[in-house]
Amino acid sequence: MPENLTRKILREHLVEGELEPGEPIGLRVDQTLLQDATGTMACMQFEQVDVERVQVDRAVQYIDHNIIQLDFKNPDDHRMLQAMARKFGIDYSRPGNGICHYVHIERYAKPGGILVGADSHTTTSGALGMIAIGSGGLDVAVAMAGYPYEIAAPEVVEVRLEGSLQRPWVQAKDIILELLRQLGVSGGKNRIFEFTGAGTADLAVPERGTIANMIAELGATSAVFPPDDQTRDWLRRQQREDDFADMGPDDGASYDDRIEIDLDELGPLVAKPQSPGNVVPVEEVAGTELAQVCIGSSVNSGYADLALPGAVLADRDGQIVHPMIAATATPGSRQILTAIAESGVYRQLVEGGVRMLEPVCGPCVGMGQAPPTDGNSLRTMNRNFPGRSGTPDDSVYLCSPAVAAVSMVAGRIEDPREYGDPPDLLDEPELKPYVDDVHIFKPAGEEEAESIEIPRGPNIKTPPEHTPMEESIEARIATVQPDDISTGDLAPDGAEVMAYRSNVPAIAEFTFRHRDPEFRKRLHEWGSGFIVGGENYGQGSSREHAALAPLQLGVKAVFAKSFARIHRRNLVAQGILALTFKDASDYDRAEVGDTWTLPKVREELESGADDITVEIDGGDSFSVTHDFAPKEREILVEGGLLHWLQEHGERAR
Repeated sequence: MPENLTRKILREHLVEGELEPGEPIGLRVDQTLLQDATGTMACMQFEQVDVERVQVDRAVQYIDHNIIQLDFKNPDDHRMLQAMARKFGIDYSRPGNGICHYVHIERYAKPGGILVGADSHTTTSGALGMIAIGSGGLDVAVAMAGYPYEIAAPEVVEVRLEGSLQRPWVQAKDIILELLRQLGVSGGKNRIFEFTGAGTADLAVPERGTIANMIAELGATSAVFPPDDQTRDWLRRQQREDDFADMGPDDGASYDDRIEIDLDELGPLVAKPQSPGNVVPVEEVAGTELAQVCIGSSVNSGYADLALPGAVLADRDGQIVHPMIAATATPGSRQILTAIAESGVYRQLVEGGVRMLEPVCGPCVGMGQAPPTDGNSLRTMNRNFPGRSGTPDDSVYLCSPAVAAVSMVAGRIEDPREYGDPPDLLDEPELKPYVDDVHIFKPAGEEEAESIEIPRGPNIKTPPEHTPMEESIEARIATVQPDDISTGDLAPDGAEVMAYRSNVPAIAEFTFRHRDPEFRKRLHEWGSGFIVGGENYGQGSSREHAALAPLQLGVKAVFAKSFARIHRRNLVAQGILALTFKDASDYDRAEVGDTWTLPKVREELESGADDITVEIDGGDSFSVTHDFAPKEREILVEGGLLHWLQEHGERAR
């Protein structure tokens, strides 16, 4: 039977299970990716797996998130991570070398491989024909140790792009925003999107990266662009053409679903606050006054993304960023920074009034450039969840570089098609001679690695321990939350909180600080508790701190109408039950302070029961359900993945 490319790659890497959607599978992993906000916990958990060196072909640790060194905390983390990378066999990309996702497609992503990264936007590498999956740090640590990566087999959706973009006013960002408009922030759950059709041919790799990056906002597992001439040219420019592989879907390949987008009919789109799925045509929000425009991050930070705003500023004599606008631009990597400096784009932006930032995540994760109170921010970034920018009551709009370019001049959101003919961009220089890895440090040899000591500053604490599940669990409901709670609500972004990413007891004190300020107080008084949530609980970032912090506070289970994929797995890996209401109306039973009991939860898990009994204080009862794979049941009974590996590790290899 003709196969699509996604299933071909999955089948080649399959080590256990069947490729039937929803069934548990284990995959051999080729590469892993860590960044500094997730890498501290992942590396310390790797230590606990008790494997001396990484067992994948390539593991990379990037420093790009926690780079505002307000005090000793982040420098201590980076020092520890560099030592761990040298000791365990991990490449180390130093601060300033670039944002992990952009550097990875420059230097490491390969067609046909599988990449697992402790960052939800790991999916970016799908631009080069990889299956690239975002996961929690513990799952990545386990993959680094040579164990199969476990996941539910995804559905494969064909996204057929017909026609061609009328660039530069309609851009690749509008393609992914159109998918979000159609499907919403949970429409991609347990699905991989494979892009086909004539419209893919003129999408350069960075443009594909924009789409693959933001496929995570659909809740999707990954996105895949079959390699073609654009892929080959990209790899040639990166001096690694040997990494190219000629592969694609078979003629007549079948898919589980199909979406068609006519690029000739596509216009500029904008995601309104406070969700990437709140997408409307630009004309619907045109005229909205702005206080800030931010261009770049792990998405829309390539050469063309910065050259267009530069060209708009240079197109008319004396044209500058509007006096009431604070504008910033972030190149995705050192390569891009050098390219815009050589070509003159850097000068166009600076002379036009744009503040140039270093190639790190920056405003995207609330690391500086927070918008003012009651001021609208227009960003080319990937998320606009409440408070992510660093301002609690922020109002962030997401858009393409084209919309951002004309809007920062006008001082309000503008339709770029009203601007007139697009300006000519300055040509991108050839990448030689600055295609190099001089700022990616190789690990020590195995003999030298044995003598490397890992320095740990006072803010670095070992991860919480896993303890086996009791026969029954009784606790009070500590909070009741609505739909679309993000991992940023559980473990907030921003310089203040993210400095504690290597200190779970400290970061736990920020859990739900905006959503429910009394949450931590209740758990400190009660010693344990349950969380109740609505649909799509745990959307967004892969940060396992959103599970580690509740674990630290004594959370035993989360009850929700539905879970986002990565967070659900993070809860399970940390030994926290992720239970789903069979009847959505049972959500309405929950009130803060009520006591719920799971009287025979261990027996029900061990017996393979689909339902878990819940008793309410006062005599009433109901059932909840779950989708735990057989191994996940064992993990939960053992209290978490680390403890399960200590007991059953050899069986898992």
